[in-house]
Amino acid sequence: MATPVITDVRHRWPKANLTAMCQGGGICALLRGNPYLDEIFVFSRPNGFLRREQHRNLITRLRQGKYDLGILLPNSLSSAWWFWRGHVKTRIGFATDFRKFLLNEPVPLTKELGKEHLVTTYKRLLQPLGIPLSTTAPTLYVTEEERQAAKQLLAEQKIPEGASIVGINPGAAYGSAKCWLPERFRAVIEKLAKRPNTYILCFADHVGAPLVNGICEGMPPSVINLAGATSLRELIALIERCTVFLTNDSGPMHIASALNVPLVALFGSTNEIATGPYEHGDIIHKHVECSPCLKRVCPIDFRCMKRIEVEEVYEALVKYL
Repeated sequence: MATPVITDVRHRWPKANLTAMCQGGGICALLRGNPYLDEIFVFSRPNGFLRREQHRNLITRLRQGKYDLGILLPNSLSSAWWFWRGHVKTRIGFATDFRKFLLNEPVPLTKELGKEHLVTTYKRLLQPLGIPLSTTAPTLYVTEEERQAAKQLLAEQKIPEGASIVGINPGAAYGSAKCWLPERFRAVIEKLAKRPNTYILCFADHVGAPLVNGICEGMPPSVINLAGATSLRELIALIERCTVFLTNDSGPMHIASALNVPLVALFGSTNEIATGPYEHGDIIHKHVECSPCLKRVCPIDFRCMKRIEVEEVYEALVKYL
């Protein structure tokens, strides 16, 4: 959801040297291949016994970069402190977490927070630079090599060219309150598996693998369990190959959205206005009286997800097949 900021800054200063600073792992992998970046600065968040040394190394690296401008998307005090100590000349960020004095351009949090998409909220950080709110959408980039590897994997699974491919992501990192019922995912998959020339790819990371393993148990060969079997970059390339993608509110949902893959997103405890698919995608959200609660685990009867029926999800998918 932050990638439009990169695009808009590059369009404003096409000859500038642009660095993305991000924690190791998933975030950096998401940005790989972005043509608007000159560099990805990977760091590990300081912790434990080496905390002081890690802070020193991070600040030294920032000073070496001699950055004229730093745009802070995180709202943390530590990130603003790093930029200040790293001698980043102009530091722009939201005026939160007692860090206003560390910023040259503290941007007040908008009154629209939660009433507008987070993509738009991030873009507000560019207004002090004379960059107006744009229509730029989140974008991810897949290399040709990654596309060929995904094609090869699908061929190994005996998925013919031209087949309909339904990607399914039954989990979500934040907690079970964001997840539709496993037995209903299974019921949708069973219906899809009866369709001719239709294949179902089920995704999860290692943490979510037991959930997907249970859903896929005893399914026909057209249902392919890839839980815990892909890297993040492989996941991106495979989602790009999907005809349609079914998901809870999750990271893979935003990946599908950024790749312009048709998707059906199921919402219950969270707010689709702020963090739903950006600009496209079918959203099923029953808007019960206690939603969005933003809780990790439902403390009552899980009515927001239980009111989403198998048949309506199936019909939402079928229109893309």
